[in-house]
Amino acid sequence: MRLIVNIDVPDLAPAIAFYTAAFGLRHNRTLDGDVAELVGASSVIYLLRNDAGSSPGASVPTVRDYGRHWTPVHMDFVVDDLEAAVQRALYAGAVRQGEQVDWKGSRCITFADPFGHGFCLIAFDGEGYET
Repeated sequence: MRLIVNIDVPDLAPAIAFYTAAFGLRHNRTLDGDVAELVGASSVIYLLRNDAGSSPGASVPTVRDYGRHWTPVHMDFVVDDLEAAVQRALYAGAVRQGEQVDWKGSRCITFADPFGHGFCLIAFDGEGYET
């Protein structure tokens, strides 16, 4: 099984610029003018251009809103150098949302991308969460 991550964005150019600058991903190709494929992480990430106010699905009663919002799913980017990753994300346009949290051998800081999506930068002291 493979995992593909899809992220709705209102405009591809600034989204490509943010995700390549903030995380070192590479823009591999654009499909049909509305889908950008980014590679360089453990999963392929697709940026899907969808207008604010459009419906995410036929049976979904809400519309897309690119203001900072909470959703039940967010991405965690595991990095080797947390401080360098924080600076890179901020320089690219991320908004820091909290202080560093140390938990079970990890250090985590929460952010929002310029399109309202939450993400975390995490550095592990070892291979993963210590028990």
